[in-house]
Amino acid sequence: MKKWVKKLFVGLGILLVIILLANFGLNIWLKTQLPKYIKNNTDYKVSYKSMEVDLMSGNILATKISVNSKNPQNINVIGLQGTIDTLKISRFGIYDALFNKQISSSDLLLSRPNLNVILAKPIDDKTGKKRNPVSFENIRINDGNISIFRHTKQKFLSVEDLYLYVENLQLTEESVENKLPVVFDKYDIRGKNFFVRPDDVYALKINSIRTSDGQMSVENFQLIPVLDFDQFKKYYPKKNKLFQFVIRKMEFKDLVLKKNNVSLAHANFYEPNLLIYTTDVNPVKAKKPSDFEINLENVKLNNATVQIMKPNGNKLLYAKNLNVDVSQLKFDKETRQELIPVGYKNFQISGKDVLFSNHQDFNFASINLSPKKGEIRNISVVPNSTSAGKTSMNLLVDYIGFNINKWDFTDKKMNLDVKDILVSRIKGKITAGTAQIKNNKKSDTSGIQFPILIRKVVLQNSDITYSKNNQPLTFNDLNATVNDIQLVSKKDNSGIEAKIDKYTISTKNFVYKTQFYNMTAGFLKLDQNNVNITGFAMKPLVSRAQFIKMIPVERDLYDITANQISANGSWNLFADQKSINASNVTIRNADANIFRSKIPKDDPKEKPLYSRMLRSIKIPMVVNNLNLKDSKLVYEEDTPESAGPGKLTFSNFNMNVKNLNSAKIKGRPTRVDIKINCSFMNLAPLSVNWNFDVADLGDHFTISGRTTNLPATGINPFIRPYLHVTATGTIQEMLFNFRGNPKGLNGKFNLKHKDLKVAILDKENKEKKGFLTAVANLLVKSDSGKLPEDVDVKDVERDPTKSFFNLFWKGIEQGLKKTLIGINIDKAKKTADKAVSTAKNVKDGVKDMKQSAKEIGQAAKKDNHEKTPEKQAETGKEEKKGFLKGIFKKKEKPETE
Repeated sequence: MKKWVKKLFVGLGILLVIILLANFGLNIWLKTQLPKYIKNNTDYKVSYKSMEVDLMSGNILATKISVNSKNPQNINVIGLQGTIDTLKISRFGIYDALFNKQISSSDLLLSRPNLNVILAKPIDDKTGKKRNPVSFENIRINDGNISIFRHTKQKFLSVEDLYLYVENLQLTEESVENKLPVVFDKYDIRGKNFFVRPDDVYALKINSIRTSDGQMSVENFQLIPVLDFDQFKKYYPKKNKLFQFVIRKMEFKDLVLKKNNVSLAHANFYEPNLLIYTTDVNPVKAKKPSDFEINLENVKLNNATVQIMKPNGNKLLYAKNLNVDVSQLKFDKETRQELIPVGYKNFQISGKDVLFSNHQDFNFASINLSPKKGEIRNISVVPNSTSAGKTSMNLLVDYIGFNINKWDFTDKKMNLDVKDILVSRIKGKITAGTAQIKNNKKSDTSGIQFPILIRKVVLQNSDITYSKNNQPLTFNDLNATVNDIQLVSKKDNSGIEAKIDKYTISTKNFVYKTQFYNMTAGFLKLDQNNVNITGFAMKPLVSRAQFIKMIPVERDLYDITANQISANGSWNLFADQKSINASNVTIRNADANIFRSKIPKDDPKEKPLYSRMLRSIKIPMVVNNLNLKDSKLVYEEDTPESAGPGKLTFSNFNMNVKNLNSAKIKGRPTRVDIKINCSFMNLAPLSVNWNFDVADLGDHFTISGRTTNLPATGINPFIRPYLHVTATGTIQEMLFNFRGNPKGLNGKFNLKHKDLKVAILDKENKEKKGFLTAVANLLVKSDSGKLPEDVDVKDVERDPTKSFFNLFWKGIEQGLKKTLIGINIDKAKKTADKAVSTAKNVKDGVKDMKQSAKEIGQAAKKDNHEKTPEKQAETGKEEKKGFLKGIFKKKEKPETE
């Protein structure tokens, strides 16, 4: 053997002997001197029954250990107090412990520890100075009872009967405040009566935890506030939510806690009960976004209960029997920037007896939701105590279902494409709010990717009443289908508007009640190209006498029916930019009665002409042809002096209106032409042509017409009660042609008549006033001749507070006066006034003349027996002088009434 080999073995042998002696000596030193050394050189006092140290491996085995902090008031180091039955440390860092004051080990075994641990004060981030850390790669605890306190002596964590194995455990208050309170890679745990106090508001309690083959089971999990709600609002005025969370049982697998990340798989939560109290405080935005992340492979909530309370103590949301199944749920830096701050692959949510309450209560008997579809059954919506002045609903809904083509979030914007929505059997009432709500704040739609698409909406078999200002609008057996809805942002970013291409709406027994009317329709059907209404009626709810008492100024009372109303064309009634472009609108078999009383005061408001009224319509509107067919129009009017209402009747009424418009569609003609053919007073044909241009700001118009063979008795139903006059004879032809504007009208009038006579009646319309009748007939031309000349209707001034038809009848009236009385109207008027004055004088002298007439009569009778033919001839001359006396005698009875 070579010398160097021999020397090597000798050296190794000596080294081995030295190590053995050193290890033996160290163990003797540890048994006798280590407690004293620890006491003198560390912050702890330690005693033990036995201790063995392997200097080569760094393994330490100690039994019956007792440890106490030398200075319990020193908050800069971890405080320890308690006992450990057995301590085993593998690969203990002796050098670091002696010279760097850092306790570290690859493995730590604590058997039956009974310890109180007081965490050191958190690190001073400004100085970066580190406290004395404790670091173990792996830790095992058997049958331990451990309590951990903050440096303030407030309990942070405690557990009993703990059996634990973890890898890379980290437990410092730095972790608690900035990341997670406990961090590890792998774990195996069993224990009971867990307690964690993460902050000054909440405490976490767990009855027991156990693991088996990577599966963890947690019994009776409780996150409860240590303050009541009033204390919470007092001490934390800037926080807006207080939580309480109780779970009967939790099961999950593969739990990983690493830095700021929590991940686990197959988590099941049984009978979780979440209670959230809210305040009126606006949430304070965090200065620095949280880095906290959650990754849950599969999460299930079984038979959960969720309650969210309003600040006043009432429920905002309540749901029970709630079941949730979510796969690949995550919350991280990316998802928290989205509109919904969590990500998922799929979810399924179901629940029963769900309540949501704002200013009214929404109750859902059952609800089922997933990313692709949803169903809600047996819904009720009722107002609550906060509904006053707001739009509210009182509804029952059997079913709401929907299917979704696409729902995702990209670049912080929501994309939504709904395949269809079905709503079945809505029953109830919607009442419009009366409160004036001012909202100048523009809606924030930055989180939505427009357009939102809704391919189809179907409403089935519903009975809905919409009421505004106590005027209910009722749809019975309402069915609707709406296709291809696009929700887009308004141009001024004030909200969202809908664009609708196709829709169909139908309803039976339609009813709309106003203050004075009940409007009904047997059937109504509407789509984007057609309207069909049958059995329409607009009936007064009050009598004429009641109506007169209820209105402050003159107003028409209508009673209208129509067998059918139909229209075709195209129109957009749902968008902000509404429009009507109809080809034809037809009203068949209408029966309209219009009643106006002159008893109320005149309405002082200016009455615009029809061209201006059409021009004031805000939406673009064109109706190529409006037809009123086979209809009847009755106009009745009474005055305080009239004996009942006067009546005008237009039967077999047919009207065509071409190009009815609002002058708001460029390139379309704006002239309106109206043609009317009817039977006037059921006796004579009447035709009218009328036109005006809606775009003409001067509101000029022309109206012309013709009627023939009208018996004068036909107008008696109107003039008899109104003017106390009747007429006989025939109006063979009447022609008129007027031009006008808002100031008045001018034109031509022609009347061909025969045997025209008038009779003036008393106020009761019973007896004829003979003398006034005679005077009137002296003034009226009874025959016009074969070819009467036109008369000029000039400078007929319009009263701007009266309607167009008031001006029109003024024109007819002037034409009649000039035709029947003569061209010089003023002269005729003076003559009539003089005749009336004469009649009064005559009436006063009639009584004096009666006796004279009687005496003359008696003398005449006597003379007839005594006179000779010569005398009789002389007497005849005297009788001629008394002719007017005979006339006045004949008129005596009427004149004395």
